[in-house]
Parts: sequence; C-alpha cells; structure tokens
Amino acid sequence: MSPAHKPRIAVVFGGRSSEHAVSCATAASVLAVIDRDRYDVVPIGISHDGKWVLESAEPARLQLTAGHLPAVDGAAAAVVVSNDPARHAITVAEPGATPPELGAVDVVFPLLHGPWGEDGTIQGLFEIGGIRYVGSGVLASAVGMDKHYMKIVFAAAGLPITPYAVVKPREWEDDRGAVREAVAALGYPVFVKPARGGSSLGITKVYDVDGLDDAVEHARGYDPKVLVEPSAEGSREIECGVLQRLDGDADASKVAEITGYGEHEFYDFDAKYLGEEGVTLQVPADIPDELAEEIQRLALLAFEAIGCEGLARVDFFVGHDGAPVINEINTMPGFTPSSMFPRMWAESGVSYPELVDRLITLASERPTGLR
Repeated sequence: MSPAHKPRIAVVFGGRSSEHAVSCATAASVLAVIDRDRYDVVPIGISHDGKWVLESAEPARLQLTAGHLPAVDGAAAAVVVSNDPARHAITVAEPGATPPELGAVDVVFPLLHGPWGEDGTIQGLFEIGGIRYVGSGVLASAVGMDKHYMKIVFAAAGLPITPYAVVKPREWEDDRGAVREAVAALGYPVFVKPARGGSSLGITKVYDVDGLDDAVEHARGYDPKVLVEPSAEGSREIECGVLQRLDGDADASKVAEITGYGEHEFYDFDAKYLGEEGVTLQVPADIPDELAEEIQRLALLAFEAIGCEGLARVDFFVGHDGAPVINEINTMPGFTPSSMFPRMWAESGVSYPELVDRLITLASERPTGLR
C-alpha cells in the first residue's frame, strides 16, 4: 500500500452458499471493530442469487439472532467492480457513478463461508485481477472446503485423520447397496454431511442403516457429494487456531474444547450460532500440556500441508486412547467475537481488533500472483 493514501478495504460478505447468514454475522462483527481512523471501509454484499451490492457500514442489521437470519438484499443497487492493474486494486462504483465516488480498493477481506466464497472460487477471481485479499489462496481454499480431498492431502502428509466414506452422485444413483456396505464398514452410528459445507448445515447423525437414505438425501440438498464418518462416540472435541505472522511463519493458539451441546444431539447450527442454553465452550481446554502441545503441532502441520495463508481453525477428536486425529480444517472459520477462533486467540493474547488488523496487514504485504 502507498503511505500517501488511506488504505481502502472492501469487506465482502453474504454469498450464494447456505452459510449466507453466518457470513453476514461475521461481517457485522468485523465492521464493528475495523479501525476507521486507519482504513476506509467499503462493505460489499453478495446476495443469494449472486448480485454484488453496496451495503451500509452499519453492522446492526447484519447480526444473527434466534429470530433473525440476516441477508444481503439483492434488490439493492448493484455495484460495478473493475480491476486497476496499475495499483493491484479494484475500483468499486455504483452504476452511473464515476469510479472516484467510491474509489480504488487496496485489499479485499472476503468474509464468505462455504462454496462460492471459501472454496477458492472468489480467490481465483482476485488472483486473475492481481488483487490482494485476506486468507488462503485458490488451492488451500478448495482443498480445505472439500473434506474428501482434504483427507487425501492430510493422509499423504502423514497426518492422523478420521475414517470416512465418500458418496458421489453416480454411486448413489447407480448402486445404493454398495454405498450402504461402505458405510456399514465404518460402524454405526455415523455422521452424514455435505462434503463441501460448513456451519453444521445438512448434517445428520445416523444410528443404523434405516436412517441412512434420508440422511444422504438431506446432505445432497446442500452438496451432491456426501461424506460419511464414524461418530467418534465418547471422543473429546478440541479446536486450535492458526495465525500467520508478518514474517510468514505461523503460530498456534491455545486450544479450546466443546464440552456440552445443551439440548442438541451434536454441535449443530443452532448450538453454534444462536446462543442456546447449555452449550459450553472451554477456552483454554482442560487437557494435559503434552496433549495441547501435540494438537498445536498437528494444527501447524495441517496449515502447512494444504498451503494455507493468513488464518485457519483446525478441529480434532481425542479418543479414549488420548491420541488426537484431525476432523477438518476451516480456512475462513467463524469470526464473530463469540466464535472459537477469536476466543482462542484472545486467550492467547491477540484481541479481536488486533486479529482483524493483522489479517489486513498480511494481505497488503504479500505479493500478488504465484507465490
């Protein structure tokens, strides 16, 4: 960034995925803390049908509550986004306006969860234009989003993963018997989930073969490719955040544990985001130091294995044998102040506003193009 002008940050949120409301809530939190004395901020929403609109910088209406799922209004005036190759920036303007009305944007902060945002698609758009942006690049985003290929890469890197079966569209349509056999080999109960989804949407816990077909169809409503995993009964759910430093290396946060689901069968969407009673998160986790250090080590290796940049959250199961296995990695984890990633870093000495500023600074200083 040139020191002669105030850096402009485009905060992009919403999107076409089922996690649209979560993305809006994340944006509300970031917009509330981003340093307006240091940055000019341009909030850009993407509606469910893919329209880009200039949003209000007032975050209140974007907050997620039990009675309100926020959304970007696709009927609002669309914005025009064009590349400015001379500055490795984008120019944003309302239709009919001259570009300087909003001006060039130096860094994009894509607060998008799920497909068409967290999966490398929007990252590819930015890469084509030579635009700086927060977070992982195309490959890491795509691999992190697709739990099937994530497991393949982690296994190739020698990292411990949970067993799984993949249900591809043609397999489900042509030979459901073979699918049932593959799932039975995992041992019930199992979790059936979209292979490329998040926020616990589309997930069903299945106790026997009688519930499998409905669960697969439910998951296919979110993604035609489905992942099935053993439920890891009795395991502890541990999470660890990873944050890159300005020198390019990364640090692991203190670890946290999900210790109670309240009235929920598992840590589902309502338990995560709607403040349900009885849901308990412990930061830091009450585990032996040696186990915490091993989880931090594995989190950093997972971050490196898929080539992450900026930030990630790595989720683990710890079974009765005390050995951690990786459940998944999130390249754009939940990012409200009550989400696990910011809470773990707050416990590690990095406040929420400092997290936002660190990520913007990282994006502004890394080169565009292949790296």
